[in-house]
Amino acid sequence: MKSPIEVFSNWAISGKDDGMEKNHFKSVMKMIDLYPNKNNFTCIDAGCGNGWLVRYISKMKGCKNVIGIDGSIEMIKKAKSLDNKNNYYCYDLLSWLPTQKVDVVFSMEVFYYFKNPNIIIKHICNNWLKKGGKLIMGIDHYFENDECHFWKDKIEVEIMELIKINEWLDYFKECKFKNVKKYQFFPKKNWKGTLVIEGTKV
Repeated sequence: MKSPIEVFSNWAISGKDDGMEKNHFKSVMKMIDLYPNKNNFTCIDAGCGNGWLVRYISKMKGCKNVIGIDGSIEMIKKAKSLDNKNNYYCYDLLSWLPTQKVDVVFSMEVFYYFKNPNIIIKHICNNWLKKGGKLIMGIDHYFENDECHFWKDKIEVEIMELIKINEWLDYFKECKFKNVKKYQFFPKKNWKGTLVIEGTKV
């Protein structure tokens, strides 16, 4: 079994990361729609991979600044090779601190790769977001979505937490996020949809 960093570094090297934008684009656009203040906003993509979302957001008219951070040096190398305009950082998300807090943090398919996801959620709330800022998280791998239960073994990754929706909601609330809401976008037969949770820092 490999660490999540090893898995995604291999994806970057093999080109498998190219499917990330295709597979998640529609759900991530829904996540962006949940953030209403698109005038002069700042943003972090937590677990940015090859930077596709950073590149997309940077082209939005109201984007003042967007940063990508990822634990995989190979993903960050690829992001920088595709984009010399925006800033990308290779760090452990649990210890990294931005120089300035931001208005919104997006994260897609990342938090369940942490043994204790509540710790990264709390870290983002306390250290990345301005007051009134939003964390908007999207995941396909969660307990109620039966089709994803075999992914951990298929990917051969050592950490891939399978967590219930209500537990994710509790993580947000325990970290003092307010107006916590959940959505399940694009469900279909045998697929419960992408779980998206948002919360606002007060």
